[in-house]
Amino acid sequence: MTRITNCHVHLFNHRHIPGDYPYRILRFFKSAPFLIRWMAAGLRVIGQHPAADRLERLYRFNNEADADTQAEVFEALAHHYPSDTRFVVLPMELSAFGYGAPEVPLSAQHDELAALTRAHPANIIPFATIDPRADPQATELWRAIDTLGFRGVKLYPRMGFSPSDPRLMEHVYPELERRGLPVMTHCSRGGLMGHGMSEYSADRFTEPQAYIPVLKAHPSLRICLAHFGGSRDWAAYARPDPKAWNDDAQRDNWQRRIRRMIGSGAYPNLWTDISYTLFNFEDYAPFLRIFLMGEDEESERLRDRVLFGSDFYMTRQEKLSEREVCFRLRNTLGEEMFRKLAEENPARWLGET
Repeated sequence: MTRITNCHVHLFNHRHIPGDYPYRILRFFKSAPFLIRWMAAGLRVIGQHPAADRLERLYRFNNEADADTQAEVFEALAHHYPSDTRFVVLPMELSAFGYGAPEVPLSAQHDELAALTRAHPANIIPFATIDPRADPQATELWRAIDTLGFRGVKLYPRMGFSPSDPRLMEHVYPELERRGLPVMTHCSRGGLMGHGMSEYSADRFTEPQAYIPVLKAHPSLRICLAHFGGSRDWAAYARPDPKAWNDDAQRDNWQRRIRRMIGSGAYPNLWTDISYTLFNFEDYAPFLRIFLMGEDEESERLRDRVLFGSDFYMTRQEKLSEREVCFRLRNTLGEEMFRKLAEENPARWLGET
């Protein structure tokens, strides 16, 4: 039997999110979430189904984030998986992207995650996180790794910093490379974005080619570009539109770019995961299967570098559950390929083999 390692989950809650995010006016709705459902129902009555869908996703997300502890979120997650499943838990540093300070600082979030790991040592693999604007010397990051025993680093450049930020290049990557610790980083056009940033500037911090200077400077550093480019780029690949000349996802498709970067062999320690993206299961799972089943060298490299991940609890915005996606993926890929993505590849990415 496959022992699953879910390489991409979140347990942070409302105490780790600034109260003004994403809009100050939503503070009221956060305290009265039933109003969100009423608004969604009203929008459906008048035929505004896309807007209603967005509000219902916000409702589900708000319910999950309303937990008071990471342990509560973990309990909701673990219920979907076999008891021996392991989870790479990725904290979030949200104090420096322009929406004010969270109720609980990152150091306390790390400490709480460390305590939860001690309670579930066979199931939780904790990663530390950093925003170089908030921690230029990486003091808190190295405390989490050296003192708390965290096993990797999560980055979220879309919030307003470059993957090749000099502070990361000087204080983080060289030591991670020396110790053999991996990096998980956001690589999707969607997600959180720094206050006042344009989509264009956020994408420049996030796009796959933004990591090339890091990959060249630190070739032994294992970096995973999360989300395999993201849902928007998978949709653009699946349904190409030659008339959409001004659509970035059509002109420079991140899913295709990641496949080419990994398949080329030029970056032997570059990885990707399928978190969140595969919750659009019926649309994209057949493409993933074909990408992984090829007999050429590019396909072989790719299937050695794709990780199973879900992005819980962000996925609670979607209709399929964690269990449904996991079972459907297992059935679509077959047990051998699923084991590769969910057990063998994670062990190598984590440095366990």
